[in-house]
Amino acid sequence: MKVRAAVLRQMGAAAPYSNSRPLSIETVTLDPPGPTDILVRIRAAGLCHSDLSVIDGSRPRVMPMVMGHEGAGEVLECGADVKDFRPGDQVVLSFVPSCGHCTPCASGRPALCEPGAKSNAAGTLLAGTTLWHLPDGGSVYHHLGVSAFAEMAVVSARSAVKVDASLRPEIAALFGCAVMTGVGAAVNTAQIRPGESVAVFGLGGVGLAALLGAKASGANPLIAVDVIPSKLDAARELGATCAINARDNDVVAAIKDMTGGGVQHALETVGSESVLAQAYSATRRGGTTVTAGLPHPQRMFSVPAVSLVAEERTVKGSYMGSAVPSRDIPRYIDLYRAGHLPVDRLLTHRLKLKDINEAFDRLAKGGAIRQIIEFD
Repeated sequence: MKVRAAVLRQMGAAAPYSNSRPLSIETVTLDPPGPTDILVRIRAAGLCHSDLSVIDGSRPRVMPMVMGHEGAGEVLECGADVKDFRPGDQVVLSFVPSCGHCTPCASGRPALCEPGAKSNAAGTLLAGTTLWHLPDGGSVYHHLGVSAFAEMAVVSARSAVKVDASLRPEIAALFGCAVMTGVGAAVNTAQIRPGESVAVFGLGGVGLAALLGAKASGANPLIAVDVIPSKLDAARELGATCAINARDNDVVAAIKDMTGGGVQHALETVGSESVLAQAYSATRRGGTTVTAGLPHPQRMFSVPAVSLVAEERTVKGSYMGSAVPSRDIPRYIDLYRAGHLPVDRLLTHRLKLKDINEAFDRLAKGGAIRQIIEFD
């Protein structure tokens, strides 16, 4: 079938993207779903810094590629071996397909699925297939097994979670990355308990979702850190007890002063090794630093080695919020509906596919929290 999609042919285009236009809206061919796949009509797709990091070349991927990894849509067709979905289901797409059999999956850690990581790196679906094709017959790769910046997509059934059809698609899409990653970093990885002190470094979609997760967990005080005043204002509105502009303040000193030695949990979502070092320095003895950001693979992070032992400090990575998508997406949606996770307030811009390059300029400049492409 013929599908309109946003195709990235080459990484590293110069900003502004409204001029260089790294993403071209093209008509490409999409093959039918394989036995373990589903065909999804994309209803909404979110723009994330992880997409931007591919566009600017800091997260290298195979090219060309249909971009997008945060989305929701309607199942149109199921492969012969698919048992858990049927046409008409609304699904949220997960950017790590889980095989269910490898050591991480069998240990309850599907975010670290080994075949899923391999297929994502190769730009294929979990089955190893590539179903996008250019008019000349050349292959186009899948972004994280999803490729949500398209009118339709074929994904592995292991990349989808069924959700209530009454949930608005533009809200459902947020749960596929921003909410699953951010809330999960607070709830699953950090395992914040009521009354524990928390600082969140970076207030994009993932960072503010982490703040919401920390608030729902009972964090106090809950400190928000960024360099953009509008994002600090948003954090206050969403429940931060204090917001610090890192451009104007010695963040580590300020946090240690207001908490009597540092926070028990620092959550870093920027993807910067220098911010990660700040987050680590802002924790107290026995504290935990959780990072959900994705810096360039060549960037290195160092800490005083003795502090890990003498102060029993911990550094944890959190990929996809350490989530079990089939468990966590429905429960986060329940918390949203109960008013405990107002993730709809993360949505700041709605746009059409044709406006995608301008939207990435806005994201790169910090002028948006979450932007959603809505499909007709």
